[in-house]
Amino acid sequence: MPLYQKIVLCFTLLFISHTASAELLTLKQAESLALQHNPALAATKQQAEAMATMPAQAASLADPKLSFKALNLPVDSFSTTQENMTQLQLGLSQALPFPGKLGLKSDIAEHMARAAQHSSQEFRLLLLRNTRIHWWNLAYLDQALSIVRSNQQLLRRLVRIAETKYKTGKGLQQDVLLAQLELSKLLEKELHLQGIRKREAARLYALIGSPTGITMTLPKLEPKYISKQNIDVVMLKNEVRHTRPMLLAMDEKVQASAARIALADKGYYPDFNLGAAYGFRQGVNPANKQSRPDFTSVMLTMSLPIYTDHKQDKRVAQRKAEKARAQFSWQDAVDQVEADIDAAASDLRIARSQVALFEQGILPQARQTTASMLAGYQVNKVDFLNLVRAQLSEFNTDMRYWKQISLVHQAEARLAAAAGKDNLYKDDNHE
Repeated sequence: MPLYQKIVLCFTLLFISHTASAELLTLKQAESLALQHNPALAATKQQAEAMATMPAQAASLADPKLSFKALNLPVDSFSTTQENMTQLQLGLSQALPFPGKLGLKSDIAEHMARAAQHSSQEFRLLLLRNTRIHWWNLAYLDQALSIVRSNQQLLRRLVRIAETKYKTGKGLQQDVLLAQLELSKLLEKELHLQGIRKREAARLYALIGSPTGITMTLPKLEPKYISKQNIDVVMLKNEVRHTRPMLLAMDEKVQASAARIALADKGYYPDFNLGAAYGFRQGVNPANKQSRPDFTSVMLTMSLPIYTDHKQDKRVAQRKAEKARAQFSWQDAVDQVEADIDAAASDLRIARSQVALFEQGILPQARQTTASMLAGYQVNKVDFLNLVRAQLSEFNTDMRYWKQISLVHQAEARLAAAAGKDNLYKDDNHE
C-alpha cells in the first residue's frame, strides 16, 4: 500500500474512533455539568460560606487586653526597691459595648450571610437558564446544519436532472447554472452556520466548565412534545417575591439596613472598658521596716458621645438613606422581574402558536408543494425555476420550524428563571 494511502487510512481510523467515542451531551447532562464544574458558581458558594462565618464573629466581644507596666521607676538607679511607689503592674482589661450593640451587629451579619446565600442561589438559577438557552441554540444549529446538508444532496440531484435534460435537448443551460448557484449558496450557508455553532459551543463549554477543545455531540433531535400547559402569569408574579433568590437577597439587605439604623441609634449611648491590675512591690518600707505590700487596682472607663451633631446624627441620617435606597432598589427589581415574566410568557405563547401553525399547516403544505413541483418538472409541466423556489421554500420552512422549537424551550428557560424556579413545569423530565 502506498505511503499516502496509509496516512489517509490512519487519519480515517482516528476520525472514526474519535466520532464513535464522542460523548452525547443531553440537556440534563449539560445542566449537571454546569452545576458541578462552573467555577463562577463555585466562587459564589465559597463567598456564601465565608459570609456564614461572620455572625459569630460579630457577636463576640473584642479580645481582652493584657498589660505589663513598670510604674514609678526612679531614673537615677532604675531600682525596684528604692521608692515606695515603684511597682511592676500586671493588668487585664475588657472592652464592653453598650448592651444591644453586639446583638445588632450579629443581626446585620446574619442578614448579609443570608443575602449571600440567596445570591449564590440566584447565580445557580441564571446558570441553569443560560445553559438551557445555549444548549437549545446549539440543538437548533445542529438541526439547521443537518437540513442544509440534506438540501445540498437534493440540489445535487436536481443539478444532475437538469444536466441530463440539457444534454438531451429537453432543458436549458440556465437551469443547470441556477441549480449550481443555489447549491453554492447552501455551501456558503453551511460555513456560516458552522461558524455560529463554534461560537455557541464555546459559550456552552464555558458554562459547563469543559475545555473548548473537547468535542461534545448533541443527540439528534426529533419533533418533541411542546407543553400546552397554561401559564398563570398572575400567580407567578404573586409568588416571585418568595421564590426569586435575587429579591430574597435584596430583602435581606433591606433588613440589614434597618438593623444598621438601630445600631446607629445605639451610638448615642456610651461604651465601657472594665479593667483590673495587680502591682508587685519589692523592698522594705523604711518607716516600719516591713515588706512593702502589693497594690491592686480596678478601673471602669466609658466613652462620652458628646459630638452627636457631627457624628451620631449624621450616622443615623446616613443609615436611613441607605435603607431607603435598598427599598427602592428592591421595588425596582420587583418591577423588572415582573416585566421579565410578562416578556417571557408572551414569547412562549407566540412560539407555541408558531410551532402549531408550522406543524398543522405550513410544513405539510411546503412538502406537498415541493413533491408536486418535482413530479411536474420531470414530465415538463413545471419549469425549473419554480421547482427550485419550492425546494428552497421547504428548506427555509424546516429551518424556521426548528428555530421555533428552540425558541419555545428558550422562553420556558427564561420564564422559569424569572419566576425563581428550577423548572417551569412540575413534571418537567426533559432530556
